[in-house]
Amino acid sequence: MNHPSLSEQSIALLKTLIATPSLSREEGRTAALIAEFLTGQGVEVHQKGHNVWAFSHGHSPEKPYVLLNSHHDTVKPAKGWTRDPFSPEMEGGTLYGLGSNDAGGPLVSLIATFLHFHQKEGLPFNLILAATAEEEISGPNGIASILTALPDISLGIIGEPTQMQLAIAERGLMVIDAEVTGVSGHAARDEGVNAIYLALQDIEWIRQLRFERVSRLLGPVKATVTQIEAGSQHNVVPDRCHYVIDVRTNELYTNAEVLEYLQIHTKSILIPRSLRLNPSGIAESHPLVQAGLEMGMGTFGSPTLSDQALCPFATVKIGPGDSARSHTADEFIRLEEIEKGIQGYIALLEKYAKKLVP
Repeated sequence: MNHPSLSEQSIALLKTLIATPSLSREEGRTAALIAEFLTGQGVEVHQKGHNVWAFSHGHSPEKPYVLLNSHHDTVKPAKGWTRDPFSPEMEGGTLYGLGSNDAGGPLVSLIATFLHFHQKEGLPFNLILAATAEEEISGPNGIASILTALPDISLGIIGEPTQMQLAIAERGLMVIDAEVTGVSGHAARDEGVNAIYLALQDIEWIRQLRFERVSRLLGPVKATVTQIEAGSQHNVVPDRCHYVIDVRTNELYTNAEVLEYLQIHTKSILIPRSLRLNPSGIAESHPLVQAGLEMGMGTFGSPTLSDQALCPFATVKIGPGDSARSHTADEFIRLEEIEKGIQGYIALLEKYAKKLVP
């Protein structure tokens, strides 16, 4: 296949995906569409739940595996759409529709890249294509549910809209429920121990907290109190105060490290909703990153979360489109972005292959 035919097939597939609602946990129809498309290209497809994956032809365990991954679920349409979010509309060279940018464009570009290499001989690595579910909610039935079914992966390319720049680090996320216990009493008699006041001491400490290790790419760890709840009526001193801490970690800390530090220095009982969304990334010295730099790609640290957080191996996030359009009304992607995305992915993997076999 040449690039024009790959682009045409990719755009046609993307239009079909846009026209098929695929909210997180409801991706069954788009999974079937992707499986059908790949099967039609002569690719043997594997599926678990709403996740679809395939191996390059003649893959061998003697060579490392490179994962090409993007997601086919979407968020709910934002308020303010002036078009039907589930109707792929073309205007000039621009395609509008929910999921067109996040992450339909990167997904179909990676599918085209996989098909380009599928039958090629002599690559120093195997390719695995994975179109996965529940990325928008970091759900348990997304990429995390198929990793045990895959061989050991040496490198992952995560397709997200980055304007084809290399995100070599990504913030982690930890949401913490904090609970403070006081003693109830009558407010008029100044009885009890006010749990709100106890919580405020911790909250003020968190507000002024500065973590020592600051990332060149992602900056400092950020801990922000975003919700608080206490009290049952005006004349009762509350004996419970609950608040929520939103923590965005950099690649220099694990979520567990940050949790331990916060717990040592606060009186509140801290219960994380999850520790699994850790910061992630790849060394700038990695051959794939060096290949991208030689192609003129820039590197950056991404503040937004993706399936990188669930991949326990080196990953880079890159794809056509612009993250600023994600989750917005009248979401769109330009057709030339998809064409350049396919060309960019192919060129990046070809240059990476040459670095592995000089």
